[in-house]
Amino acid sequence: QVQLVESGGGLVQAGGSLRLSCAASGRTFSSYRMGWFRQVPGKEREFVACISRSGGITYYADSVKGRFTISRDNAKNTVYLQMNSLKPEDTAVYYCAGSSAITRATSLSTYDYWGRGTQVTVSS
Repeated sequence: QVQLVESGGGLVQAGGSLRLSCAASGRTFSSYRMGWFRQVPGKEREFVACISRSGGITYYADSVKGRFTISRDNAKNTVYLQMNSLKPEDTAVYYCAGSSAITRATSLSTYDYWGRGTQVTVSS
């Protein structure tokens, strides 16, 4: 079992930055691929970014590529999402998730564990 707790959300003006953190419990954090997803009311949860177990491979949704950076610190059991040049359309609840799967890194169904989410609001 892995428990995930997100933090770092808040209200920021367009063009600003936020860094989200996701702290994981358990001693097997490094055995999970980690991802960030986001959801706005009335819409499906969507993929934002993911990172491999070692941290050497990352992948981003086109909508955030070049603005967001995912990273992880396996010694601290934590994954991060640095968000720069934020836009109002980035407003959403952001969720951290962990996956034991090898393929389909952008698919929600491959993620076994989810945090409760943190709200990010970007004002124009």
